[in-house]
Amino acid sequence: MLAMLGLLAACAEEVADPVASRGETAMPRDLPEIAMFGTPNPVPPRRGNAAMARDFLDLAFQLESGRRVPVLTRFEEPITVAVAPGAPATLSRDLDRLLARLRREARIDIQRAGAGQPGAITIETLPRARMQRAVPQAACFVVPRVSSWAEFRVARTDNRTLDWTTLTSRERAAVFIPDDVSPQEVRDCLHEEVAQAIGPLNDLYRLPDSVFNDDNFHAVLTGFDMLILRAYYDDALASGMDRDEVARRLPAILNRLNPRGAGQGGGFVAPIDRDWIAAIEEALGGRGSTPARIAAAERAVRIANARGWRDTRAGFSYFALGRLTLPRDAERSIAAFVTAGNVFHAIAPGGIQSAHANMQLAAFALSAGDAGRALTLVNAALPAATRSENATLLATLLMIKAEALALQGRMSEAAAVRLDSLGWARYGFGRASEVRDRLTEVAALSPRNRNE
Repeated sequence: MLAMLGLLAACAEEVADPVASRGETAMPRDLPEIAMFGTPNPVPPRRGNAAMARDFLDLAFQLESGRRVPVLTRFEEPITVAVAPGAPATLSRDLDRLLARLRREARIDIQRAGAGQPGAITIETLPRARMQRAVPQAACFVVPRVSSWAEFRVARTDNRTLDWTTLTSRERAAVFIPDDVSPQEVRDCLHEEVAQAIGPLNDLYRLPDSVFNDDNFHAVLTGFDMLILRAYYDDALASGMDRDEVARRLPAILNRLNPRGAGQGGGFVAPIDRDWIAAIEEALGGRGSTPARIAAAERAVRIANARGWRDTRAGFSYFALGRLTLPRDAERSIAAFVTAGNVFHAIAPGGIQSAHANMQLAAFALSAGDAGRALTLVNAALPAATRSENATLLATLLMIKAEALALQGRMSEAAAVRLDSLGWARYGFGRASEVRDRLTEVAALSPRNRNE
């Protein structure tokens, strides 16, 4: 099987159009409607309140750069959210779902601003290229004290205006999101940036169940995130409190909000390791040669092993190595994904991280002609992809499943699953051309299509 796995990276380049060559794998003339997720089903946080308090303090009193945030800041009045004209059509529904969750799960007083009225938070969309000319590498971002792109451009000349550490409370913030990306990317930006506009500003790679993590496994706010935000807006806290004062009040707050976590220890967590973060950023930042990026991923793996980590950082190190070595060394890639999957499974059985590892391994299995193994891996990953509302992952899993079913000769089942994948692909990938490209890439993995 391992000898055949090298076909995975090559077949997408060598097979020009396998989809168009077969009636049962061809793109339908009319794509189905965009599929949208229904009632959220977040998993409650599994850690005890001592660990929750530690995570809260590290998220709230530090920036991603490592700079300290001197005091807690939040909106002290009911929060209104305005959307500037020109936003993509799907943004409105996804924003309404997000605000409803924040009201219901985090108990935050937040709603849309009235028609034509300004909001405490303004969401503005613009072309990605224009946005990244100002903030390179940013998929989307949030800044304080402004309410428009024009105000942001002026404020850039005064770094203090946009410096979160100079706030004593929050009154205005602007979220900037690209308008030329898929509906899912817009939705993901809404969740992360609105959460940071109202709550913690830091991201921690060690968190296995949060959008406040730059590994981007979680696309929408989790049960952990909602509990953090609910505590953030608890009446026992207020803007201007320093870390020590918040730390004294947190145990009682969390025991009241999360009684299941009361009395549970926090366990030992290794401190933030800037060397490991630098290695991961070099590996996945998109800059540098492939050998240099692979070397950076190897460095991240070595650091994780040397520190004795068995948390999500260790799994993510191997996952990054698997992604980068996939086009060059199939055996090494699959070994890295297997190791990542084992680490992820130990942390959160059946979680979204395991689902991503399963997708990679299912693609290898399909390429090797092992339809049964591909189906087992996909079926194990589908619940987490659905619960986490990751349409990109869900669509890809269903496309792999369709090809595995076809490989077993189950053509009618394959056609139904493939059609189901396309609605999710429209939400996850956006343009019809990108949906078609992903369907072509997955079909190219199957020996059934390569041999024709």
